[in-house]
Amino acid sequence: MPNRLAGATSPYLLQHADNPVDWWPWGPEAFAEAERRGVPVLLSVGYAACHWCHVMAHESFEDDALAAYANERFVAVKVDREERPDVDAVYMEAVQAATGQGGWPMTVFLTPDKDPFYFGTYFPPEPRHGMPSFRQVLEGVDAAWRDRREEVGEVAARIRTDLAERASVYAVGGGVHQPPGEPELHEALVALSREFDARRGGFGGAPKFPPAMVIEFLLRHHARTGSAAALEMAVRTSAAMARGGIHDQLGGGFARYAVDADWVVPHFEKMLYDNALLLRAYLHLWRATGSPLARRVALSTADFLLRELRTPEGAFASALDADSLDRASGASVEGAYYAWTPGQLAEALGEADAAYAAALYEVTPAGTFEHGSSVLQLLSDPQDAEAAERVRAGLFAARAERPAPARDDKVVAAWNGLAIAALAETGALLERPDLIEAAERAADLLLAVHLTPDGRLLRTSRDGRAGANAGVLEDYADTAEGFLALYAVTGAAEWLQLAGGLLDTVLKHFADEASGALYDTADDAEELIRRPQDPTDNATPSGWTAAAGALLTYAAYTGSARHRTAAERALGIVGALATRAPRFIGWGLAVAEALVDGPREVAVVGPAGDPATAALHRAALLGTAPGAVVAIGEPSVAGSADGGSDGAEVPLLADRPLVGGAPAAYVCRHFACDAPTTDPAELAERLGAAER
Repeated sequence: MPNRLAGATSPYLLQHADNPVDWWPWGPEAFAEAERRGVPVLLSVGYAACHWCHVMAHESFEDDALAAYANERFVAVKVDREERPDVDAVYMEAVQAATGQGGWPMTVFLTPDKDPFYFGTYFPPEPRHGMPSFRQVLEGVDAAWRDRREEVGEVAARIRTDLAERASVYAVGGGVHQPPGEPELHEALVALSREFDARRGGFGGAPKFPPAMVIEFLLRHHARTGSAAALEMAVRTSAAMARGGIHDQLGGGFARYAVDADWVVPHFEKMLYDNALLLRAYLHLWRATGSPLARRVALSTADFLLRELRTPEGAFASALDADSLDRASGASVEGAYYAWTPGQLAEALGEADAAYAAALYEVTPAGTFEHGSSVLQLLSDPQDAEAAERVRAGLFAARAERPAPARDDKVVAAWNGLAIAALAETGALLERPDLIEAAERAADLLLAVHLTPDGRLLRTSRDGRAGANAGVLEDYADTAEGFLALYAVTGAAEWLQLAGGLLDTVLKHFADEASGALYDTADDAEELIRRPQDPTDNATPSGWTAAAGALLTYAAYTGSARHRTAAERALGIVGALATRAPRFIGWGLAVAEALVDGPREVAVVGPAGDPATAALHRAALLGTAPGAVVAIGEPSVAGSADGGSDGAEVPLLADRPLVGGAPAAYVCRHFACDAPTTDPAELAERLGAAER
């Protein structure tokens, strides 16, 4: 019989709806039940594409005897970390502080007051490698709760106090930190160079995660300063990822990370946020360098998003699983969909093409992965492009006959905002109007399903039905970023206005007035044991610095001193972390580059449909000036009552007339503009655009 998760919108929770464990969703009812029964809470946090979450579910949560024991002695609560990143962040911080490591599934035992007192991640079904079995953990916690309740309470109180002290670090009244300037940005570059893997690309050792936010900083720093070192790190890292096993050489898109330092073997789950961020990074690399590889990867990643992650409602699903059914073994196996043996190549292509494909994609008899299979790599461009495309298409078709990984089809507002921005820009720069249409359709879904009548965002939806969880800071910031990108590409002023509404909510409900710091949850959100707050990037830009970037962009369009000041104050923490932890503050550094450069504001005025207007607009979008904003609209009339047809809605366009009756572009900083130009080549030169 299904448990209380049967009505959830989260695919991860629904995966556990038929467990014999009597799971409760996170909520006051679960904690009231724990209080009524006088038992602790077993909190299990994971996500649908998590390999070890599936493993623990099969080993332990589907075991009838273990489930009966857990049901008798605990109230079991299951949380999808992607639906409730606030719950995940608070307790993951406690896990990491207590154990020195973290990960998913996260297993935490709480008092009925939500205070944690025992922590872990994955536990095996029997003792293994010095790790207790999950049954032993349950028995030990139960014994401590029954026999040493006072001691448990003391531990929980100490942990709550420690977390509260940590929470105050970033929100000290007075805002003592300043945004990073040119010296700090240079020092951040030097610090990154010390961690750069010059031979294999990327930063640090195994496992290696795709550093999309750091690449954006490096490209912006190069654009502003001409730094060859910054560009080299961006180029080498992007090429290594594109040619490695982390990149799907057949269908496009990237896996979550590489388990090795050479980018060969990935952890195979494919996440929307990684692919949205990397799409934009490769697009911007192409914009800066003209790299054919970067262009190819950007387009194949965009095609992957549309082909495999787009939902029937027009938004984008969260992820594809790492695991899928291996027909040979009959078991669900990580990487089964993506790995190949020489024999499988021959079966798909025939002997002659199989030999060519094995050489092309580094498939060996010994294998680069498990059980003699290899993850496809493309270490150099093929000399025979026609033959290479033939075998790629053949293998892609053969792979489509394999059982596909499951899809987590919930829609997350923040990650869709990232996808909207990436697809809109890619469609404009690489002349793919279908990508712009896809971005607009996803944005329409967010407006129709996620935006409430009072202007608040809901974090998730599924099948066009909104979930109950309130949006967090990254939802507002990344959705605003997507809307701002849509405005730059389409010139439809409603996207700018909608972004402004979201950012006003950020300032009203997420900002600390005294310090300018930002919280991850709103001031009227559910109260947890502490209010989460983190300025550092994880797999996605931190909500804090993403909001700073969107605030800065909106201020550049509107001239709003309020929004610019908020952006500058929010960037103070980047100044504090720029040289100490540049790998983990990459998006903040990228936003700081825009602040140092202005950012430049480009107003393109001309009749819609005029080829000269379109040429200026394209030249503006191709500019590499860090964080430059681009407004396009009908010409306004100096001195008119409303600033003209577009100037009233978009202040940057106000009082920008045609020049000699021709479409023109104005390049400004802080609304102070250079002489306008009607020449796309001159505009490109002013904005650092390479010839295209």
